[in-house]
Amino acid sequence: MTIIVSEQTLGELWQEANPTLQHADASDPFDVIRNYPSKLGQGFRRNIEYQEGIEIRIDDYQLHDNVIEKVDVHEHPIQCGFLLSGNYNNNDEQVCSGLYWFCGSGFSTGGLCEELRQQRISSINIHIEPELFHSYIAKSTEQIPPELIHLFKQPHQQYFYRYGKVTPQMQIALQQILQCPYAGITKRLYLESKVMELLALMVEQEIEIQRGERCRLVLKLDDVDRIHQAQTILQQRLDNPPSLIELARLVGLNDYTLKRGFRRVFGKTVFGYLHDYRLEQAQQLLGSGDFRVEEVARMVGYRDRSAFTKAFCRKFSVSPNNYRQAKRR
Repeated sequence: MTIIVSEQTLGELWQEANPTLQHADASDPFDVIRNYPSKLGQGFRRNIEYQEGIEIRIDDYQLHDNVIEKVDVHEHPIQCGFLLSGNYNNNDEQVCSGLYWFCGSGFSTGGLCEELRQQRISSINIHIEPELFHSYIAKSTEQIPPELIHLFKQPHQQYFYRYGKVTPQMQIALQQILQCPYAGITKRLYLESKVMELLALMVEQEIEIQRGERCRLVLKLDDVDRIHQAQTILQQRLDNPPSLIELARLVGLNDYTLKRGFRRVFGKTVFGYLHDYRLEQAQQLLGSGDFRVEEVARMVGYRDRSAFTKAFCRKFSVSPNNYRQAKRR
């Protein structure tokens, strides 16, 4: 059985499962551990805020049933995450044990995150406020190394992210976080040193990738043509787009080459491109004045008017209805 939950419903389940706060470290009020909602699975989530602007989240749980979470559009912090065991699908991208993700700031288009039952999911996520991360690498905007500028996007710009393989050095630091032998202020200092070590490894890899010192995906001319075919299919099927795997099959590529190649050719993920193109088409349709907001939302693939309104407002800083009225005037 598969359970589909909204972000709001999942939050309510977490609150219901944890009516009072529990502390993993009695000497640290900012080290909180919560039980995973029993209606969905068993396990825990631990949140450690060792200084303002940085939070470590440790998840360890197992689900009773398959769960699909509907994630809303949201602002994204700087993030590095590590999947230690299990796997899940994030907007048709399969994330497997042993992978990490490095994300910049900006906004996330949300989407669907699917996790499978009867497997242990264990992960560590580190969230950092962009201003704090900025202070670590530069004293002013002009001093940000050009290889890292793409990590700092405006709230209306889609955030950057990439996946990589957890290295042995990263694995050691992660295990030291999980097995931290200290408490109180000593624990905070220890965890800070491990987070800084992981960030240093992430930044080093990012600079190497941007400079071309690490191997990048090589695209053949035929691959580029097929990626453009994928773009055309997305444009033609706004109201019922194919999944990433189906799209890859339609154009004769494997899903890895398609998703990496699409980002290389268009500067966006497949899902991000579809999101932006839908809203750009909606803007044109609303500007014509021939259609009501509900009709436009359906035409570009939104079943929920409120979700469409929220996405449109975030991209264009005006509601669909106000935009339509302004154009009519």
